[in-house]
This record gives sequence, C-alpha cells and structure tokens, in this order.
Amino acid sequence: MVTQFTLRRQKQNKAGECPVYLMVYFDGARLACSTGEKCRPADWNEDRQQFRRSYPLAEDANALLARMATDVLTWWRAVRAAGDPPTVAGLKAALRPAEAAPAADELLVVEELMKFREVMRGRGLMWNTLRHYLVVGNWLRDYQNLAGRPLTVATYDLATHDSVVAYLRTVRGLAPNSLYTVGKDLRRLFGYLRDERGCTLAVEPHKLRISSEETDKVYLTAGELEQLRVAVLPSTLVPVRDVFLFCCYTGLRYSDVLQLHGGNVEALPDGSGQVLRLIQTKTRTRVSVYLTRVAGALLAKYAGAERSGKGARLLPVYQNQVMNRYLKRICRLAGLEREVEQSAVVSGLVCKRPVSLHELVTMHTARHTFATQSLLRGMPVEVQKVMGHANIKTTLVYAKVVEDFQHQTMRRIWDGAEYDNGPQIIGSVCAVEPAA
Repeated sequence: MVTQFTLRRQKQNKAGECPVYLMVYFDGARLACSTGEKCRPADWNEDRQQFRRSYPLAEDANALLARMATDVLTWWRAVRAAGDPPTVAGLKAALRPAEAAPAADELLVVEELMKFREVMRGRGLMWNTLRHYLVVGNWLRDYQNLAGRPLTVATYDLATHDSVVAYLRTVRGLAPNSLYTVGKDLRRLFGYLRDERGCTLAVEPHKLRISSEETDKVYLTAGELEQLRVAVLPSTLVPVRDVFLFCCYTGLRYSDVLQLHGGNVEALPDGSGQVLRLIQTKTRTRVSVYLTRVAGALLAKYAGAERSGKGARLLPVYQNQVMNRYLKRICRLAGLEREVEQSAVVSGLVCKRPVSLHELVTMHTARHTFATQSLLRGMPVEVQKVMGHANIKTTLVYAKVVEDFQHQTMRRIWDGAEYDNGPQIIGSVCAVEPAA
C-alpha cells in the first residue's frame, strides 16, 4: 500500500485555493479522500507532499497530514487482518473516527466549533480567523485523545477548561497570547450556543477567559531606518528591503502592501502630490495616506510594464514568512545589532534575555516604526487616521513603549527643548492627506 497527498488544481476555488487529497494505492486499485485542507498552489510542496512554511500555521497542518497517513496505515492493517475489502467509506471512517459516543442529546464541543465556523463564514468572518478555528479544533481533538473522553457542551465546566488550558500550555507549549486566542474562540462558541441556539451550559462563557500578555513592540529609530536604507545588499534582497521601507514610510500592513495596485494611487486635485486610498484587509476600513517623496520614489523604482497592467501589483512582495526570513538577514547585513530585552514566563518565572534587533524584525515592525516615528514627530491624532485605528487608545499604545516620546514631551514642557530624534530622514514618514 502507498499513500500520497496531492493538490487537486482542477478544483481551484475563486480564492485561488485547491483542495488537498489523500490518495491510497493498493493491489492496482486507488482510493481518494479529501483531507479537508485547502491552499494556494504556491503554498504546496509537490515533492515533499506537504505545506510550505509560507502557508499559515503550516506546522500544524503538516502534523495533521502525518497523523492521517498513520491512521490510514492502521486501517489498512486492520482491513487485511479481517479479510475485508477496502472501501472509500472505510477510509473516511478511519480518518474521521467516531468519538466516544455521548448521550444522543449531548453536543460535542469540537463538532459545534466546526459548525460555528461555517456559520461565521456565512456571516463574512475573515479567512485567517476561520483558519484558526480549524487549528483550535485540532488541539481540542488531541486533548480528547490524551484524556480518553470527548468534550461535550453540557459538561464543559471551569475544571475542564483549566485542564484544557494546562494541556495547551505545558504539552503543546502555546505562548500566552496563543492561549488567549483559544479562550476568545471558546467564549464566542459558547456564547453563540447559549444565546442563539438555546443550549444549557455548565459555565458562563465570560468565565472562559485566559489572560493575554502585552508584547514588546519592536521598532526602528530614525538612525536605524537610515542605516537600513543606505545598506549595500545582494540584489536579491534589495526588493524585500524596499517593500519594508515603503511600509515604514506609509504604515501599511503586509496584507495591504501585498495587494497594492494602480487603482490605489490618486493625484491630489491641486497637483501637489499623490495619496494612497485603500480599504484595509484586516479591518475593512478606508484609509487615505499621503505619499511622501521617498515613498513615491520607491513606487517609481518598480514602475514598469509588468506592474502597470490591470490588477498588477505595484511592489514585488513575497509570502509573509519569506519576507520575514529575508528581513532578518537584511537587518544583520545592515548592522542593526542593538540589543533588545525580551521576557517570557517559563514555569511561572519571568525569564529575560537580550536579543539582537535583527533577530526580531518582521514585516509588522514597519508598522510599529511608522507609528512610533510619527508620534515622535508630534502627530498622534493624524497617525490614528492613517493607521485606520478606530480608537485613539489603540494608537497611544505605541506612545507607551516609546520612552523617547515621554522624554521629549517633558523636555519640551519643562525645559523648552526642541524636538530631537537623531539623524533625520526628510520626508521619510508620511503625513495625512490635507483636508479639503
């Protein structure tokens, strides 16, 4: 018997995703069964028959495929030992075994989570959130296998919740903010079951809370931004550096710069410049960002026939994981070695360690850099509009982590000192489009 995982490209959906199928070959026959996973062709490694690292949560998805291959082998041996003919129905049953049967009127948490996911899909929930419900479902299934019993809605109480959280923290090694997301997903599920399905619960949904941790926001200073801009790099890394700098100058998220096209660029009526007008992918809110000289120069650098057609992307953006991997190398070559203290809670103890800046830089660091540099230049309300924050409190989170911002404010108020942020980059950080 031979098992293979293959991407069914002929079944590509409108989002460009193709289903991953499990193929089982034996005695000249073949059985095919969907794994329930989908991805874009660029995220699938045909040779290794697994997801590439560019695929969101690829490690968990590949672990699922490995577990399915093991389940198929176990099923095949059982079928041969019993002398029964292998069937597609038997294969599907092996891949999705019935969990220990509860009473007929009891609901299984994992099944209800998947049903809830489909309801949220119909209500327009974003793809990344829908994807995470699948991952949480896999984690809960693993917990059930370890506990030897199913999780039911009627018996899921605080004691069970604590046991699940302990498993995810100690066995699966989830970080605090990943645990927070699990708690948020479960609160939404149980709230939906109680309020919209009329289910009787053993716990109040709001009590399924897991504390989050405020993460340190890494950003570049004005001097480091200039250091990165002038760094001599291999030609293969220059486009990645340029895309990162463009995000530092405009505050765009990776998901927005990835889809930036010619229709997003508009000239101001008075001819004084250009602005970006777009709908943010994450929040679906409209923002308008003024293109400074350096930001406009980066767009002009990559303007060409291949980027001027209908729907063509304005910048050469790779997959997020690839961009992040290259950025660490780029920042190391640029000499960004400033030590940043990182802390984590391990076995109830706060552990601190210094980490070189280049190891921490990701595409989202550009957004942090834009926010902090804009705040340091004295535009808190305007930067809120550019970044698409609905609440000024979200923007002011950046002010809390910028000690220079606090120091400069006190010096300006008490000593009458002028603004000083080290080496300046004229026009690097964008402004808001002037009011009409």
